[in-house]
Amino acid sequence: MASFAACKNASKTYIRGGIVMKYYVDANAMKDGDGSKERPFRRINEAAKIALPGDEVLVAPGVYREYVDPVHSGTEDARITYISTRPLGAVITGAEQVKIWEHYEGNVWVCRIANSFFGDYNPYTTLVYGDWYFATPNKHTGCVYLNDKAMYETTTLEECIKGEVYECSWVPEESIYKWYTEQDTDTDETIIYANFQGLNPDEENVEINVRRRCFMPSKTGVSYITVRGFKIDKAATTWAPPAAFQDGMIGPHWSKGWIIEDCEISNSKCAGISLGKYHDPDNEHYFTNKHVKSPTQMERDAICRGQYHGWLKEKVGSHIIRRCNIHHCEQGGIIGRMGAVFSIIEDNHIHHINNMMELGGAEVSGIKLHAAIDVIMRRNHIHHCTMGIWCDWEAQGTRITQNLLHDNQRPSYAKKLEGGMNCQDLFVEVSHGPTLIDHNILLSDVSIRFATQGVAFVHNLICGAFTSVGGGTGPRYTPYHIPHRTEVMGWMTILHGDNRFFNNIFIQNWPSEDHVIHNDHNPEKTIRENRHVGTHVFDEYPSFDEWISQFDFSKRPNMMALEPVHFGHLPIWSEGNVYLNGAKPWKNEENYLMVEENDQELKVELVEKDGQYYLSTNIYDYIGDFNARMINTEVLGKAFEPEQHFENPDGTPIHFDSDYFGSHRGIQVIPGPFASASGEIKL
Repeated sequence: MASFAACKNASKTYIRGGIVMKYYVDANAMKDGDGSKERPFRRINEAAKIALPGDEVLVAPGVYREYVDPVHSGTEDARITYISTRPLGAVITGAEQVKIWEHYEGNVWVCRIANSFFGDYNPYTTLVYGDWYFATPNKHTGCVYLNDKAMYETTTLEECIKGEVYECSWVPEESIYKWYTEQDTDTDETIIYANFQGLNPDEENVEINVRRRCFMPSKTGVSYITVRGFKIDKAATTWAPPAAFQDGMIGPHWSKGWIIEDCEISNSKCAGISLGKYHDPDNEHYFTNKHVKSPTQMERDAICRGQYHGWLKEKVGSHIIRRCNIHHCEQGGIIGRMGAVFSIIEDNHIHHINNMMELGGAEVSGIKLHAAIDVIMRRNHIHHCTMGIWCDWEAQGTRITQNLLHDNQRPSYAKKLEGGMNCQDLFVEVSHGPTLIDHNILLSDVSIRFATQGVAFVHNLICGAFTSVGGGTGPRYTPYHIPHRTEVMGWMTILHGDNRFFNNIFIQNWPSEDHVIHNDHNPEKTIRENRHVGTHVFDEYPSFDEWISQFDFSKRPNMMALEPVHFGHLPIWSEGNVYLNGAKPWKNEENYLMVEENDQELKVELVEKDGQYYLSTNIYDYIGDFNARMINTEVLGKAFEPEQHFENPDGTPIHFDSDYFGSHRGIQVIPGPFASASGEIKL
């Protein structure tokens, strides 16, 4: 890159012979200016209207109660960059302070807000609802916040006055802080009641969310934007399913090449970051509004219609989300249908997602992506979420690596929300692969919900069970794609199998009894879920030799005779794994180590010390000198349906010679995520 030279005007620099602007923003300036350092704008959106490729927007510490709507794209070589000049000092919020409270009765206060204040979007008349929303639709997109914590909505004023514990909450001590809203049609006002449990709202920081988003282009195709170091919070986002426009507090809105880094994202009513789908009025919440076609069909339609909306590698995706602290969002931390392709999500701390348990449906997770084609999720710390990572449909070329996941399970004291989702570290659903899951530490009671095929598990520490093996998919014909592209190559239902398990450590670290849950869709039935750890859940699946023997390549093929084979289970490969404390291997597995349950006093504990996590374990005392072979792309082979290798997004092979930390593996390869054995490991 050419060198930078300062102009006479401090707001300008020269780059490649052209003038690039530096715009300054300061919410605390005496009055609005022209964006120069001497006379800064007071609103970020003033700069967002005029910033061009290569420009920087430098935002001083302060609270920015506004919606930032970038107008212009940057370019790959000249991004438009928004920077908080003090890390997390600039706060972009969808909320407004409320200082007009009047005492109502007991611990309850009331305020009235003219509906004209909200404009064309009133969060206190808008319910969270739409396709794939399973809970009762009785919660608004609005919310009341007491000292930066969301209060719980009630459906009656009486409940608000009582202020009782909400039995589904993961944090019951916080659930006694309640709010309720109603409309006064005579005065055209929104009325909000709030139970502050003895606190005086005039002496506390009380806010309500009023804006739907904080930082997102209103139009598509606004590409190559960097957002760095902001705190973004409290937006009245809407439910974001895969066949509708996907809201978020911040996101690129169907564009390419955004970088969101070093930000704190919190307290979204629904999604924190959206990498999601375009707005398509003809397919917007189609099932909810019309019912006549299945929601699954609407997802297939969304994929095909996406081609007409520019779903191409050259136009959409390739985003980077890194080093962000994402927490206390009630639908998801990061969500996206199709728009996240070719992206990197790395080094983020994602936690306490959907803990209020006010919302329930099939889009709830720390990270929830549909069509995560060539998406890399690495070195993330994800915990206390209803689900950790959920890859739904088309996890083709997806790699989940070097992540720490724990406590992604409902506490024993919390009642399951009717319509709420089941819990696990990972969920891969209706995909043909290749999906690569390697060098992760999975400590929750369910490691993965396995309603899919074409997955490779390599060098993981797995303390929980595999559930939904062979089920959970139905006859859902799902697309697979040209390798490393978005163009659809074909469609096929999920056959299950085509999975690889190499060099993992399996530990029965939780009770092994089946988990029985209520079936929300059929109250007369219950669902039994496996909790017994190991690859034995694939015992009915053939080895490759057993599967391939069904085809006689010396004879002319008989289509009708082969039909049962074409729709039967695909094979399994399993080798070099360790099974401890009662975990069991696949019946055809060779070269594995299993230590009998009664011979162990095994310990695997995650310990927190001063904000740093350590893995305390004695498992290597039992593994001893057991070694496995080095795994690479050639060993893993190709996923069956797309006929694509387990490889890097650029098509180069992977050699698994680096561990969870990136440390080099030598000639002696031990199973699990670490290159060397240790009793206490700083994570």
